[in-house]
Amino acid sequence: MWFRSQLSVPVRLLPGESADGSPSPRTLKDVLVLDPRDVPGADPEIGPLVCPLDVMPRSAAALVGFLATAHPALRDAAITASLDTVRARAASVLSEQPSGAVHAVSTTWTVPLPWFVMFEPERRRLRLETRMSPDRESSWRATMADAQARVARAYELAASTFGERGPAKVLEDTAGWLEHFDGNSAVELDYGGLVQLLDDKQLQSDSSCEDVNAIVDALESGDAETVAERFEQLREFWGELAIRERFS
Repeated sequence: MWFRSQLSVPVRLLPGESADGSPSPRTLKDVLVLDPRDVPGADPEIGPLVCPLDVMPRSAAALVGFLATAHPALRDAAITASLDTVRARAASVLSEQPSGAVHAVSTTWTVPLPWFVMFEPERRRLRLETRMSPDRESSWRATMADAQARVARAYELAASTFGERGPAKVLEDTAGWLEHFDGNSAVELDYGGLVQLLDDKQLQSDSSCEDVNAIVDALESGDAETVAERFEQLREFWGELAIRERFS
């Protein structure tokens, strides 16, 4: 019965779109709303902070990445339309973004470590609900001004130490992304589904934000020993998730 029900549904290239390719009414209302009082340093009088989830453009961007990296056999099995049609549809959706950038950027299995520089480690929001609870959380928030200042500082130090590639490149891209949004905006880093993969002890002992910010401070003071020590701690913590990804 389930299989027959799926056959009766018109094929859609992207989630959140109608059969004719236009965004469905529900997709246009998919937003995350934050109270500015829940963002450290934010002006509580600016009103609610609204973040469109950008389901269609984020899916379009992921589709472009899939076309570029997937094995041809997997690509042919997953997509029945011509590649030119798929690329054109994805490009059309992405070009319709009013700000020129999606409001939410996501990665799988891990967090790009340079992202942690945007936040003060002690501002972490940790909720140790049951493993599969939707309220289980590990996240940080910052004002746009604070995030941009912290990224700029980290970029200068990373570029002068490691060159323009690696961490500096991630920080440069992050700074460019932040520039698309209003100065009164807030930035959030949320572990999302990773909190279901990590037990309470692992989440409590996670020092990633502290480690990354300690590395930035150590680069400024020239403390190579601290840089190496903190990098090793990050490698140990995120290495376990990398192993899970390889076996999944």
